Amino acid sequence: MRAQVVRIAVGLVAGTATLAGATGVGLHFIRWPLEPLVLAASGAPYLICGAVLGAVGFAAIRQWIATGVAVVVVAAGIATQAPLYFAEPGGDGQPIMAMQANLLFDGADPTVLVEQVRTRDIAILTVNELTRTAVESLTSAGLDQLLPHRFLAPGRTASGTGIWSRFPLSDTVEYDGYVLNQVSATATVPDVGPVSIYAFHPVPPVYDTGVWADELSRLHEILRRALADRPAIVGGDFNATYDHARFRAMASGRFADAAVQAGAGHLVTYPTDKRIPPLVGIDHFLLANAYATSVDTVAVPGADHRALVARIVLTTVG
Repeated sequence: MRAQVVRIAVGLVAGTATLAGATGVGLHFIRWPLEPLVLAASGAPYLICGAVLGAVGFAAIRQWIATGVAVVVVAAGIATQAPLYFAEPGGDGQPIMAMQANLLFDGADPTVLVEQVRTRDIAILTVNELTRTAVESLTSAGLDQLLPHRFLAPGRTASGTGIWSRFPLSDTVEYDGYVLNQVSATATVPDVGPVSIYAFHPVPPVYDTGVWADELSRLHEILRRALADRPAIVGGDFNATYDHARFRAMASGRFADAAVQAGAGHLVTYPTDKRIPPLVGIDHFLLANAYATSVDTVAVPGADHRALVARIVLTTVG
């Protein structure tokens, strides 16, 4: 009797775990902007891991058909996540270093951020949650000496966004109609020419999933209209993970996710201000006519995100 109870318990746990894995696979592809689904999709990789437990549990109690089903779910889950772990081939071009950082208003330590820019030889910096106080602090810490060209749209709290650059900036644009500020500029890079730089920050889905979905779609449309005769770098807190289908739609066509190109794996960036470690990766670089050879995360004290640092090779179009 006791063995039968254990067998039933293992079967229930394995079934629940397999169902969780299947849910994770489904969430990877779903596009419905319903808040529970959008938030759950952020945890899709963790749910997918449940199918492994399900396969082991069913195998332990010799439920072979159920084991096969769990194995299929595991395989489907691996297929959704595998692109993050295999680097894509690139070509020749001009390498530069870029950083993306969410500053948590003026909470991020400006001295540490500027030191990271200096030691990592950053040429392009995109920032979110940029306040006027943060601009003053970063200037005092010496950022303008390292990156003398800038286009900033600071805000009172989360709305501020900006671009700092080693290279001259022109054709600056601040896009209207968004809850948070979205900006772009053209950097003139020696031996490459004009490079489009975007700094994006769509509203988080906890604000309103309908607005979140709409903003991602409209930012995608901005990228679709981007000039095809030049490289482009898009840095931002996208408030979306690789497992959100709407984000992957942006990383398609001419544009690609730098982490996928570099085979960097799951780069979790948020949150860093809690007792738990970072769980989700919502900061990204998207690239066109360029490819990333490495992408890493960097701790910034006082911020609630880890920053991203990418080595990007800019290619010429002709």
